[in-house]
Amino acid sequence: MSLIESQAVTINKSDEEIFNFISDFTNFASLMPPQVQDVKITQDSCSFSIQGMPNINLKIYERTPFSSVKMKAEDGKLPFTLSCSLQSVNETQCIAQFHFEAELNPMMKMMVAKPLGNFLNLLSEKLKEIKS
Repeated sequence: MSLIESQAVTINKSDEEIFNFISDFTNFASLMPPQVQDVKITQDSCSFSIQGMPNINLKIYERTPFSSVKMKAEDGKLPFTLSCSLQSVNETQCIAQFHFEAELNPMMKMMVAKPLGNFLNLLSEKLKEIKS
């Protein structure tokens, strides 16, 4: 299993606020970079495409209050999971980190590690900017 992670970021919001935000895919539109297209979102699922890549369909399959939200690819050629883990620092701060896991051969991992890592880091950084 290959694991690609974002940087862990400190967010000036409680773990509960961030958990509630990422537990609802309708909030994800504000995290997506401009190159994301054809976004279709419900509370528990989303689909989108990124230029030059096949359509990605995600579904939330597990919510652990205030500590993690886990998503998995649906109907894709590459099964993977994406999760966001949260750790409370204090009542007004938490640490968030995104994790991507998939069965990748070494060549595929080499090709996707950097762009995927950049995408996950972008999601983490944008979490710091969300409004209450």
